[in-house]
Amino acid sequence: MNIRVVSYNIHKCIGGVDRRYDLGRVVEVIGYYQPDLVLLQEVARYGRKSTGVLQTDILGDALGLSHRVWIPNVRVQQSRGYGNAILSRWSISDSNNINLTIGPKKPRSALYSKVRIPRSPRSDTRTHSRAVHLFNLHLGLSGIERRMQLKQLLTHDYLKRVAQATPVVVAGDLNDVWGTLGRKLMRPSGFRGTDRKPRTFPAYAPVRPLDSLYVRGEIEIMSLMSSRLAIARQASDHLPLVADLSFP
Repeated sequence: MNIRVVSYNIHKCIGGVDRRYDLGRVVEVIGYYQPDLVLLQEVARYGRKSTGVLQTDILGDALGLSHRVWIPNVRVQQSRGYGNAILSRWSISDSNNINLTIGPKKPRSALYSKVRIPRSPRSDTRTHSRAVHLFNLHLGLSGIERRMQLKQLLTHDYLKRVAQATPVVVAGDLNDVWGTLGRKLMRPSGFRGTDRKPRTFPAYAPVRPLDSLYVRGEIEIMSLMSSRLAIARQASDHLPLVADLSFP
């Protein structure tokens, strides 16, 4: 069985070049890839044209992903806070926020969720499904900060209690400027990535592999790429990562 995962820093749906708020562009980019799971960073609390409606719900409804969770990690004002979100084709359980903030630095976190994926399209998820554990990250801007945050996550109880064979996906905006966090920290902890690191930032002319995806357990990365859509270069300051994953 294969599933498609998109990881995307949507920059609160504000374009990286024109600085224009346009939620429709983000929906078009994500929807093109028809994902099963979407891990989003920098998701605003509310949509600008729908006062009081969570931006996560607007995105989820537009994409037809009825299961979703959003937890803020930066509170600018009550109406302007933002955080990480997960949208899913299947039910989400056991969601929680893992605080990865280091000292006086800007608040950072990982959103943890568990989904149960049916083994076949007609399977009853209660009896014929497998659990997949998701960790949606947004790490800091300094190298030392990122390493400390990843070490916190890799030793956290939410990850330690997951059996080694159980599928785990860790993805998000790792701000991995040099593309070395996988080799230095993720691989020694049993995670697998790809040799080629897709460039995702800045979206209009990407030169840095800031966003990453890693797996552990009985799950494999079949392909990993950054979006090549022209509209993706406008919708945010990051390009999304698109991953096709397979269960043996």
